[in-house]
Amino acid sequence: MGSAATAPPPSVNLTQEDLKRVAAHVGDAAAAASPPTSGKLTQEDLKRVAAHRAVEFVEPGMALGLGTGSTAAHALDRLGDLLRAGALPGVAGVPTSLKTELHASRVGIPLLPLGGDRGPARIHLSIDGADEVDPNLNLVKGRGGSLLREKMIEGAGERFVVIVDESKLVPRLGCTGAVPVEVIPFGAPHTLGLIRKVFDGLPGFHARLRMVKKDAEEDALFVTDNGNNIVEMFFEDGIHGDLHDISDQLLRITGVVEHGMFLGMATTVIVANKDGTITVMDKKN
Repeated sequence: MGSAATAPPPSVNLTQEDLKRVAAHVGDAAAAASPPTSGKLTQEDLKRVAAHRAVEFVEPGMALGLGTGSTAAHALDRLGDLLRAGALPGVAGVPTSLKTELHASRVGIPLLPLGGDRGPARIHLSIDGADEVDPNLNLVKGRGGSLLREKMIEGAGERFVVIVDESKLVPRLGCTGAVPVEVIPFGAPHTLGLIRKVFDGLPGFHARLRMVKKDAEEDALFVTDNGNNIVEMFFEDGIHGDLHDISDQLLRITGVVEHGMFLGMATTVIVANKDGTITVMDKKN
């Protein structure tokens, strides 16, 4: 079942000109990975630095979990460069969203399903960004709406490398914005009310169904790739208390599919700092 991800390409005899083209391609990709040598690094520069560092963990023959979002997009571009240069034979990926599926196809990353006869026997490594990272490497993910597939794929892998810039480091989860919860559309307002009861009386807490602009005069409920809706939870000073207990309470609510707290899943977090340096944090055993 894993042969699609691990089989090397058929052997070919490369001419000297072929080798020159490969070397030039790799050189171009490396140049693209480098941040500006002078001036202030932008947030996109930092995302690119972290993403390219994460791709260094990829080895030939690996089946990868391919993340979603602006930071993960830089990793997809880098993987595409290396695959076209022949540097990562046998690598293929399982996309965490329809958007990632399209991006990966565009840059030439072979795709696999999760499970089934055509899926990989195992996912060796997942690479994705995060909206927040706490000191214990717990994450908030899914503000873009892909949390369910992200958690399924990244939870199925042997290693999960998270790529962020230092603005995503927080003292506790829920400090900087919404913590998403995916819910089925049927009775979504009722499910929203049950989620609110979990945090009943908590100062500064509020929750709402995510809306998007349908046209100039009307809003519509946000719909995920799975046809579900998203409840956004907001906390005045982040989430206090036992995160695993809160996770269990949310998942016991009928109508809740999954939430965006990724607890204990990250094995490595790569942080791009404002000065262009990289900090690598590994999960404690």
